[in-house]
Amino acid sequence: MVSFTSLIALLSATTGAFASTGDIEKRYSSSSTGTNNGYYYSYWTDGTAEATYSNGDSGEYSVTWSGDVGNFVAGKGWNPGSQRTVTYSGSFNPDGNAYLSVYGWMTDPLVEYYIVESYGDYNPSSGGTYKGTVTSDGGTYDVYLNQRDNAASIQGTATFNQYWSVRQSKRVGGTVTTSNHFSAWESLGLELGSFTDGAYMILATEGYESSGSSAITVE
Repeated sequence: MVSFTSLIALLSATTGAFASTGDIEKRYSSSSTGTNNGYYYSYWTDGTAEATYSNGDSGEYSVTWSGDVGNFVAGKGWNPGSQRTVTYSGSFNPDGNAYLSVYGWMTDPLVEYYIVESYGDYNPSSGGTYKGTVTSDGGTYDVYLNQRDNAASIQGTATFNQYWSVRQSKRVGGTVTTSNHFSAWESLGLELGSFTDGAYMILATEGYESSGSSAITVE
């Protein structure tokens, strides 16, 4: 699969925020970033995805998509990110190529990262270099490294590494202790960055040429 999630950051930098705090059940069919009830949200679409994103109360969001065309990534979380414990619940019902993950960025060095909780019929780490495993929050995750060359990022077009933790046993709902993954990545020789300069963290739903629905609450 083409890694399209890194494009979200470029959209964040080049498009204005549409919604702001207090916009409950606001629906978007075009790209948008902003704050909602104390949470940062980001929704990116390539313009061909038949998807609609909605903000709900507090940490709630939902997205539906169909048509087996286009790319999108949507989620709610924090800007900047941090070594926080993320608790979430909800439903994730993909038909085809989609996944659910704690997703974000670090800077200096620039790093794009994924802690994948569930996915559809495609493992998004395919093609990466296997580095080892990390056990956290009742599950085992496979760790992968991938390099992106001249790709979109929160700092414009750049070359950077992607770090992946992919849960062996899929789940939807639970706690993700992000510091466990960050520590494991570092112990496996993956250099970490810092949470500055727009390095956000969201609980993201992504879809690529697929259909489905997702309704997530982040705490």
